[in-house]
Amino acid sequence: MDVDRTLSIIIIIFIIIGLLGVVYIILTPNETEKYTEFYLLGQNGKAGDYPTNLITGESGNLTVGVVNHEYSTSSYQMKIIRNNRTLKTENFTLTNGQKKEIPFEFTPEYSGQYKFEFNLYKLPDNTTVYRSLFLLVNVTNYYG
Repeated sequence: MDVDRTLSIIIIIFIIIGLLGVVYIILTPNETEKYTEFYLLGQNGKAGDYPTNLITGESGNLTVGVVNHEYSTSSYQMKIIRNNRTLKTENFTLTNGQKKEIPFEFTPEYSGQYKFEFNLYKLPDNTTVYRSLFLLVNVTNYYG
């Protein structure tokens, strides 16, 4: 009888340890995937409908989005560049899970192809691009 009771106690201990392990796994988030989302939204606030074909003097609108999934507060610098000329620079800090969307409007003055580069730096390193996007915009003097 003592053997049966001892085995029952050992089995109950293993069940409790197993349940504690399952609870720990469920309650502890997996922090292995640390990253920052960096995206462009078109004129309708969706990933698409980008202003890629414009007439001279016509405005294009974009939204640049950043979401922190780094599991810590992170500081960023975002630069928008056209033909090696910086058009906009913005510094900001996001807590884990926080999102920032930055509107960007541009009006090409000349016909041709414009390459807009969107570079995100994770500060304090403002020399190495952390994430990057680009958009090519064709500008004509008229439709025809």
